[in-house]
Amino acid sequence: MAQKCVHKGCGKLYTDEDDVCKYHPGPPIFHEGQKGWKCCKPRVLTFEEFMDIPPCTEGKHSTTDLPPGIESKPQTADSALIKKLEGLEPVPSRAPVAAPKQVNTAPPPPPESEDDDPDLEIPDGHICRRKGCGQSYKAGQSREGEQCIHHPGAPIFHEGSKGYSCCKRRVLEFDQFMKIEGCKIKGKHLFVGSGKKENKNETAGSEEILETVRHDFYQTASSVIASLFLKKINKDVAKVEFKPQQLAVDLVTTDSPPKRYKAEIPLYNEIDPEKSTFKIFGTKLEVALAKVDGSSWPVFRSDDRLTGEIYQVGQAGRA
Repeated sequence: MAQKCVHKGCGKLYTDEDDVCKYHPGPPIFHEGQKGWKCCKPRVLTFEEFMDIPPCTEGKHSTTDLPPGIESKPQTADSALIKKLEGLEPVPSRAPVAAPKQVNTAPPPPPESEDDDPDLEIPDGHICRRKGCGQSYKAGQSREGEQCIHHPGAPIFHEGSKGYSCCKRRVLEFDQFMKIEGCKIKGKHLFVGSGKKENKNETAGSEEILETVRHDFYQTASSVIASLFLKKINKDVAKVEFKPQQLAVDLVTTDSPPKRYKAEIPLYNEIDPEKSTFKIFGTKLEVALAKVDGSSWPVFRSDDRLTGEIYQVGQAGRA
């Protein structure tokens, strides 16, 4: 009977216990918009790129929650480190503010394809592209009767909790997040799609297009101060435009090849474009949006999920 390996980065079904398992022995790390594994060096910006980081260690499959090697060490310190790295930046003391609010709920990009191109060969062992599925392809096996149980929404990491925008379940640990069962079923898996995924971030100038970046915000009675986290922004070519209820940005980095984040962000409430300003730092773009009516913003983007939380602005009085 086939069993599913629980090692991070593997997740394959196996019947032979001597099969080679390729996995990540270290914990995941999320820091200032970058994502990676403690056990190896690659760092990326999007969740999809993070899931595509190739495993760095070989061993044997396991169905227990106690992986071999360095994974068997107590994880309390690593868990605390991850929560610390996911924490918020300190609130500047230049103005009375409410507690910072970190949001990572940008709407997911549309899928590049809903079906595999029948003219493309699917490599043996290829994993389904849809988030939360993890099913691997077996060469020569009939695909009739397939069921792909997956998450169509975007991953959400907010104030220590983890989940998907398409369903309500939230967990604290990354291992639990990886086990959240999909909330939507499709008749077939998506192993290769149209075959264009590997080139979707490339343009004629070898420019990498970023679909989303991490952001957070805090506010005063008169302003909303938001940060878009992207390192090495080229100040000479960066474009930031303020509109009554929209923030338009076109940010290019000095990396080689350069990264580019271009978006029109719908804002929760109306702002005064003439009084709004921005600054570019080494790791982010910071915008100060001038409120029109002085009301509190529960979220930064108008398409962010409302949590029902109420945020006080200004400085609380003493009892």
